[in-house]
Amino acid sequence: MAERILVVDDELSMRQFLRILFSREGYVVDVAESGERALSQARQDWPDLVLTDLNMPGMSGIELLRELKGLAARDRRDVEVVVVTAYGSTESAVEAMRVGAADYITKPFNNNELLLVVRRALERHRLEVQVERLRSEVRGQYHLGGLVGSSKPMQEVYDLVRRIKDTRINCLIEGESGSGKEMVARAIHFSGARRDEPFVAVNCGAIPEALVESELFGHVKGAFTGAVRDKAGLIKAAHGGTLFLDEVVSLPLSAQVVLLRAIQERRFTPVGAVREVEVDVRIVAACNVRLEDAVADGSFREDLYYRLNVVRIVLPPLRVRSDDIADLARHFLKRFGEEYGKELVGISPPALDALRAWHFPGNVRELQNVVERAVALSQGPLLGLEDLPEKLRGGVASTVPVAEEQGFPPEGLNLDALLASQERAWLLRAIEAADGNKTNAARLLQMSFRSFRYRLAKFGLDDGGTD
Repeated sequence: MAERILVVDDELSMRQFLRILFSREGYVVDVAESGERALSQARQDWPDLVLTDLNMPGMSGIELLRELKGLAARDRRDVEVVVVTAYGSTESAVEAMRVGAADYITKPFNNNELLLVVRRALERHRLEVQVERLRSEVRGQYHLGGLVGSSKPMQEVYDLVRRIKDTRINCLIEGESGSGKEMVARAIHFSGARRDEPFVAVNCGAIPEALVESELFGHVKGAFTGAVRDKAGLIKAAHGGTLFLDEVVSLPLSAQVVLLRAIQERRFTPVGAVREVEVDVRIVAACNVRLEDAVADGSFREDLYYRLNVVRIVLPPLRVRSDDIADLARHFLKRFGEEYGKELVGISPPALDALRAWHFPGNVRELQNVVERAVALSQGPLLGLEDLPEKLRGGVASTVPVAEEQGFPPEGLNLDALLASQERAWLLRAIEAADGNKTNAARLLQMSFRSFRYRLAKFGLDDGGTD
């Protein structure tokens, strides 16, 4: 789409000349004879750039510039303004730049020079629009709507996120690997008051121990062999925003001491430096084990633990919130359908049953990978059972962890949630096998119709009919 330029000048000949000049370059050109008229037109068709004379009867170019910037700020959009000033009026040009003009040009001007100034301003505008679009996408992906699930355990997580997102308070997220700890950290940041500041994610377990302090806190030139220049650390990079420390239990004790001081004093000393660096950063730490246990065995400082664990968020594993599996699966189906260019309309009931029946030891990350694989392999508009991995296609019975065959899961399991998940899956499969006839479905499960109806109601599956 062609970019729109609004030309504002009280001289008719200049308006006509500039309309012709910019139209030949492929721009859509509007003209206005005064600042007041320009504001009225801008409200109807917002321009990408305004080229305005500074000296006009009534509203001056400076006043028009202020009004346009005010409108843009109110409506969360932007416009580039280039001002035209008489030769030698540098004070007016400086004032215009101070108020927010992108550039200025003096009369009489060279046509090529004017076109160059306009192209540069519009290029800047395009970049700003693109950056804002990317920011909006990030906010949409990671604000509370990016956390999928309506189960009671997730509602408790949402409640905590809402209550802390606009504060500076540090928090600790605990949950199994793959349960979505970084997604929660990003939701806290991108839905809160620091959303426009940096979010820096660090996997503490992936940094070699000898480099942890340098990576986190930075170093000065000559601090150690190979330090050929000053380097700002990741904490400094997160200044004003959020530092997400994943697997924080992996931090060596020496780095824990420096981190504790950075949290307490809001300042730290880079490796090899003599001057302290002030920092304003919110810490969100995460761990897939109980950090209290690391404190108990001496591998994690107790004082740092209490500094991080001001607010504790326990992220439930997927197996205890099986009601969220369908919503999550559809969320990933939409996402990967767009990525792979496939027009998928949904997930077949047998495939959903298989997903609900699986205990997902890898949690949400495993479900995401399963759905991505299925989308990549799918050949029809509906993601079917045949698109799922063989381990999920084996049926409900094969997905139940059997102690005699597999041993008891070391992380433990929620027996009530597991049995409820299996019961719900069998009810749905029986209805499907009976072609929707609930009386026959109850007979297939060898139970009375009354008992069958009770179980359907327990899982919100009862529509009151018999067929």
